[in-house]
Amino acid sequence: MGLQRFERRLERLVEGAFAKAFRSGLQPVEIGRRLMREVEAGRTLGVKGTVAPNHFTVMLSGDDLERFDTFGDTLAGELADAVREHARDEGYHFVGAVAVDLVEDPRRRKGDFKVRAEIVEGGGPTAELVLPDGKRIPLGDDAARIGRAPDCAVALSDSQVSRHHAEVRAGRGEYRIVDLGSTNGTVLNGAVVSDHPLVDGDEIAVGNTTIRFEET
Repeated sequence: MGLQRFERRLERLVEGAFAKAFRSGLQPVEIGRRLMREVEAGRTLGVKGTVAPNHFTVMLSGDDLERFDTFGDTLAGELADAVREHARDEGYHFVGAVAVDLVEDPRRRKGDFKVRAEIVEGGGPTAELVLPDGKRIPLGDDAARIGRAPDCAVALSDSQVSRHHAEVRAGRGEYRIVDLGSTNGTVLNGAVVSDHPLVDGDEIAVGNTTIRFEET
């Protein structure tokens, strides 16, 4: 499923400014497919379930890297998203942030590439809140407050949301969603909660806004 969504996003890129780069040669979807295989080949059983590789180095020829240069950061981000979505679909988790690096390898010929996948620990919980418009709010050790007030990390223009509605808090290797006495309550995956741990893919509803929690 992650790869299918990745392919759909690539189609939108092709229709835009990057169309010329997709006409011939190595196709980004080929890299996406290889990443999925590397996730499956590199997964291992951890204390809390199956751990997937989270750091990928894509080694390309100089010609291919130059062809992708104008949208390299965008492509790397889309590839990382595809990995996260695939892991979520399969029930895998990560021990650190997901990163995809596109680098030149002089041993590679045009159209040829190699992927190195590694499990790299991030030293603590690493996650993001994904807003309805796709914007991502990185989470760290400090609480991320959600509400209408401008001092909130996630400031929403939603009349059904309290000024200080809820917080996502880090501690003891996990994140939790905590309601701050909001008027309309905080809903996690369809159930009203006051204080509850979060797992990858959880959906937090405050007012009319739904925010997705993603491990990165």
